[in-house]
Amino acid sequence: MILWALCFLLNAGDIYVGELDGVISPASSSYLVRVIKLAEDNDASCLIMKIDTPGGLDLSMREITKRILNAEIPVVIYVAPKGARAASAGVFILYASHIAAMAPGTNIGAAHPVSMGGEKIDSVMIEKVTNDAVAYLKAIARARGRNEKWAEKAVRESASIDAETALKIGVCEIFAEDVNDLISELDGRIVEIKGKKRTLKTESSPVKDIAMSFKERLLLLLTNPNIAYILLLLGIYGLFFELQNPGMIFPGVVGGICIILGFYALHLLPVNYAGVALIALSAILFILEIYTTSGGLLTVGGIISLVLGSLILFESNVPFLRLSWEVIVIVVIIIAAFFIFLLSMGIHAQFKKRATGREGIIGEIGVAKTDIKVSGGTIFVHGEYWNAISDKLVKRDVTVKVIDVKEMTLKVEPIEPA
Repeated sequence: MILWALCFLLNAGDIYVGELDGVISPASSSYLVRVIKLAEDNDASCLIMKIDTPGGLDLSMREITKRILNAEIPVVIYVAPKGARAASAGVFILYASHIAAMAPGTNIGAAHPVSMGGEKIDSVMIEKVTNDAVAYLKAIARARGRNEKWAEKAVRESASIDAETALKIGVCEIFAEDVNDLISELDGRIVEIKGKKRTLKTESSPVKDIAMSFKERLLLLLTNPNIAYILLLLGIYGLFFELQNPGMIFPGVVGGICIILGFYALHLLPVNYAGVALIALSAILFILEIYTTSGGLLTVGGIISLVLGSLILFESNVPFLRLSWEVIVIVVIIIAAFFIFLLSMGIHAQFKKRATGREGIIGEIGVAKTDIKVSGGTIFVHGEYWNAISDKLVKRDVTVKVIDVKEMTLKVEPIEPA
């Protein structure tokens, strides 16, 4: 009797609800592992994890599936909301769950392994990787009693099916409109946890939403190639500006933070370091253009280097691991326009009238402080008192113009009143 009551209490715990939306990455695995541990520590009735993913990294996917397979509480993977999908790595995660559910208008499939780094793989290696993925997914399907034939088809042929078909052929067990509908469907179902049967009591269980922590959201943000690309550029140019203008501080601080975050993001993504080198070279060429007269050749070289580096930075067959064309175009235009502006300002400055020295004072307007003759006199010009001479007699307080400089004496002429 006491044992039965204890089991009832364990089954009547809170229902934990989480959500994986986006690429399967280290951030995703960190989040899901944490939520499962939290649910286990608090004797949760079950964990419902809503997913909508195009796929992701193999290492992160295997970490997630391994943790689900060894969970001490029932883990329900729910492909939702309407329009969501469980593609590629999402297929493995759904198959690993104790109970798989899908919402109307969702789909699952296309689990054929692809090269994350964009490198060319020969046919033998492709076959090895495919066979490994098939064996892994079929083993999971066998452990959970799901459709093994379709699992192999999803990997070898990139097959994809909708929620209704998945329910019919034994890929998922529940077809639910929303989380509340799913909770009603779960009530009374029997799942096996490490060889022991367990009946779910979900009808009246409290629901507790578990969101991603700030750290997990930051990690998820950094696994976006566009964000990693922008951070890398901000870091490189920030440090270059600080080195060129020591003491500015702000570019150095921002650049240092951004480049550290950028390199951390590159560590999480399949990156081509030739692209990083080309982007760094573009920054060097742009900076040199400011200090070297090249007729714009360094700027052109910098733009070409930046474009090529951006294109090959994340060379992947997977769409969500490639840079957006829109981001590349906008970034290149902004950086190129900035340095072209600086270059034009430098060229304009070369043709500008000098403000110091002999050339700087010729043409300046001053006021005679004494009568000025050929023998000399005094004027006030350019904020200073100067000795001055004139071929014409200039009366005191008359406005004069400097027409020449002889050593420390200015030659002036009176400005006739209009």
